[in-house]
Amino acid sequence: MMTNYETYRLNFEKEVQPLIKEMEAYAEKQFIPIMDRIGIETFISLLTIQKPTTLLEIGSAIGYSAIRLAQADSQLHIATIERDEERHAKAVHYIERAKLNDRISLFKDDALTLDTTSLPFACFDACFIDAAKGQYKRFFEKYEPLVKTGGIIYCDNMFMHGLVFLEDQEVPKRSRTMIRNLKAFTKWIMDNPEYETSLLPVGDGILIARKN
Repeated sequence: MMTNYETYRLNFEKEVQPLIKEMEAYAEKQFIPIMDRIGIETFISLLTIQKPTTLLEIGSAIGYSAIRLAQADSQLHIATIERDEERHAKAVHYIERAKLNDRISLFKDDALTLDTTSLPFACFDACFIDAAKGQYKRFFEKYEPLVKTGGIIYCDNMFMHGLVFLEDQEVPKRSRTMIRNLKAFTKWIMDNPEYETSLLPVGDGILIARKN
């Protein structure tokens, strides 16, 4: 008997691949940041281990990661938030084509001002933050109360293409505040005793914080 992941890989190669390739090509052409292939495959593997049934995503973009995750696990229900109108519309389009409307709830709103009572679940097994990097701490503080004890918060792009490893004066001026905030958030969560936190050097850096 095949595992859920093996079934996902078989379906991905036979049926899912054309849509995913189309989304990847669109994101590249329009300069829309989505998880790279190593990052998304690693994330899928992490969720295969955790086995969440509910996940909250901050930053839908065009729906790429939500679709990939939902395709990988038929038991997973996702609520995802995107404030950009054009990207939200594209995410709606792709989610409909992927026939995942029953398991992906898409919200067009600013995650920092969204009324959380409008979300489909009061608590989530996991949260995935992949939005404005300079606001990670604010996103984390707002949504961590919605994550169950023992749940996990994942954050992508922790390395920001290597910028976090540079000295402040080496970072382009337009990015300095964002990188300072990202570095401060990383130190804060790594030192936070309420979470068991690790930082994986895969993709552009994935942070994993398990709620004690």
